[in-house]
Order: sequence, then C-alpha cells, then structure tokens
Amino acid sequence: MARERTELHRDLVALVPQLRRFAYALTRHADDADDLVQATMERVLSRPMPDDVELVKWMFRVSRNIWIDDLRSRKVRRDAAMDIAAENELDVSTEDRVAAQAALRRTQEGINALPEDQREVLAMVAIAGMAYREAAEALSIPIGTVMSRLARARAALAAHLEAAT
Repeated sequence: MARERTELHRDLVALVPQLRRFAYALTRHADDADDLVQATMERVLSRPMPDDVELVKWMFRVSRNIWIDDLRSRKVRRDAAMDIAAENELDVSTEDRVAAQAALRRTQEGINALPEDQREVLAMVAIAGMAYREAAEALSIPIGTVMSRLARARAALAAHLEAAT
C-alpha cells in the first residue's frame, strides 16, 4: 500500500507540468493556473482514485470540473455584487454614504483602541458570529471571561462612538 502511494505521488509529480499547461490554457493567467493546479492536486490526493482510470485523464477531468465550479461561483458573486451596488446607488444619497463611511471609520478607530483581549472577543463574537462557548474554546478561557470581555468591549466602543458624535 505504501509503495502504491509512493508510486502515485511520483506519477502525480511527473504530471504537474502537463497539468499546469492545461490549467493555463483554461485560466489564461499564471497565478490562476497555479491555484487551479494546487486545488487539483489537493482534490486528487484527498480522494480515492477510481478503478480502471488513467491518472492523467482523471486529473484533467478534476481540474476542468474545479475550473467550471470556480467560474460559476465567480459569476454568482459578481452578479450579487452588481445587484447590491445597483441597490445602493438607487437608495443612498451622497450625504448618507459619506455619513456611513464616517461612522464606519469611527467604529474602526474605537475597535482599534480596545485592548487586545477585548478586541479578540469582540471580533469572534460580534463580527464573526461565534457563540460564546466557541470563542471560549478557541481562546482557552472560561465562558464567563468571554462574556466579561465582550461587555467591556461593547461599553468602551459605545463610549468612543458617543464621544465622537
């Protein structure tokens, strides 16, 4: 089994230049081609190889499928961004946009002024949406400490924003 795995790795390495040329033909950009090759190699190494399949054909098929999935997801994100931009242009005046940017800048200044431990908890819970328990486990601290730091962070941020207006 280990010998077969070693041979597979050796075969994969030998196919990288050919796969990279294929990826470049699909993407037309060197950086995107490198990312596609990496994603293909990760996928090929993380899944069992189908029986009776030629490695090179399988790798090309995997690479092509990853590329198609990426194109589809880019289109969805681009369309969503265009929809959001169109909504924002219609609904928000210049004054409102400037006021929102100023509020965002004041908020970021307030977050940056927090002590590191409070900033970490605020980022995990209020920004990233982690549960208190998840944040406590990630930071290796009691859940009460998370709650306390979060309360102090929110109070300090509110005071900062109140003073700024």
